[in-house]
Amino acid sequence: MESIKHRSFFQDIKSREINGFRVRKRPYTGNDSQGFDPIGAVAVEHRGEPSPPMALSFCKTNKNAHILALTDEGGYITLFDTRKKYLDYSSYQENAEKAKLFEWVAHENAIFDLCWIKDDAYLLTASGDQSIKVWDTQQQKCVRALMGHNGSIKSLSCHPTNQELVVSGSRDGSFALWDTRCTKNAYQKLCVSPVSLIHEAHTSPGRRRCRRRGKAESMSITSVLYLKDEISVATAGAVDSVIKFWDTRHLKAPVTQACPNSQSSTEETRLHGISSLSQDLNGVFITASCMDHRIYLYNVLQLEKGPIETFSGGRTDSFFVKSAISPDAAHILSGSSDGNAYIWQVNKPQLDPITLKSHDGEVTAVDWCPSETGKVATCSDDFTVRLWNIQSSCYTNTRSPSSMRKRVRALPRIERKKLFCDEDVQTVCHVDSSPPPMKVVEVSTPQSQKKKCSLSFEVTEDLDAATPEAQMKSPSSVLNPPSSSKRKTIRDYFPVS
Repeated sequence: MESIKHRSFFQDIKSREINGFRVRKRPYTGNDSQGFDPIGAVAVEHRGEPSPPMALSFCKTNKNAHILALTDEGGYITLFDTRKKYLDYSSYQENAEKAKLFEWVAHENAIFDLCWIKDDAYLLTASGDQSIKVWDTQQQKCVRALMGHNGSIKSLSCHPTNQELVVSGSRDGSFALWDTRCTKNAYQKLCVSPVSLIHEAHTSPGRRRCRRRGKAESMSITSVLYLKDEISVATAGAVDSVIKFWDTRHLKAPVTQACPNSQSSTEETRLHGISSLSQDLNGVFITASCMDHRIYLYNVLQLEKGPIETFSGGRTDSFFVKSAISPDAAHILSGSSDGNAYIWQVNKPQLDPITLKSHDGEVTAVDWCPSETGKVATCSDDFTVRLWNIQSSCYTNTRSPSSMRKRVRALPRIERKKLFCDEDVQTVCHVDSSPPPMKVVEVSTPQSQKKKCSLSFEVTEDLDAATPEAQMKSPSSVLNPPSSSKRKTIRDYFPVS
């Protein structure tokens, strides 16, 4: 019997954008685990020695999305083919050998995070050896080394469109911006220095008092995100539950910040660290997995209101426990210290989460497959990685938050032609759901401002590309665009104190 070919999250989102309210029903998980099938499990070991997995990530392109990259405490990178058939009678070790594509030693220390870039041709790894390496995945060869942190590097995130740009967070309390094209000098082509390095980005007010008393306090940056506006960066740390937002063009101070109780400054509500941040495909929502055993959901444009939803049910007893929002912002998947993984429906936070039971140790890193609907991966301290599938037979009419938008009809071609020629036209834009037709509005241009118009277009040179900064391809041309380019960022929505 042929297997059903699932549509991708991206196809669903495209369908919603084009067809408005007429969207395909997306998979919905009920409040039990009957809609979830374990696909299989593989062991994480090298030469017969088990190694705790640290981070995992599916490839980002549709053609490679079935490939899962895994890093572990031993410094290995392993690539698995998740479409392999896992037999019930096979051991986890046999499954691993069958599904394994490549494996190599990337660092002489644990690898805490990884990130696919450039259509999955390269892989970034962040390690406890205080370095970030860029790997050619076909040749398993290191092509760049990013050096500049003085502590273990805990988190990585790439620019949404220009993946030469990277932000990283370290245990030394700093976060750094990198341009992988810029090396130290001609004699060290492999070594890259940070473009910007911000120290003590998440230092609590009482840290100096703790120093005088001889107490040590963590100032680690635990998670970083490059936001979809392509300029802003979000950071979180082990000190408190505050998320800080930075404009990469002006890094002297954060633009704004968000925390679970923005109106309260009590010590109890602010001293729980954050283990991970995640964002949906459109960048509208950010989740923060907090050490108070809750996951908070924020709307990027309403940060001053605090979290719009809160999800509870799992346990976050260590900073290794991560969570991830699905690309379409419909569900949140999280590991847990109780040996289970949990899935919440974003639109119904009051419901109990789905429980995925199989692991025998703390469930740490998790990830959603971007193109195979419902496929997720979880890893655990029991030295295994498990794959799960949400059965497509469970549907709901509830739309995800990312699909909440009005349908607007475009002008017909003949009307567009008249509009370009500055002739009087009648607008026909209206929302389909409103029964009475909207009042016709006449659009015209004053005679004094009328100019001759032609429908033939010529290709002109990009003015920004002609600037000296852009010609040099220096970090300043990316992180500090010319003043003529007016781009809205998260900075434009919040006053700078």
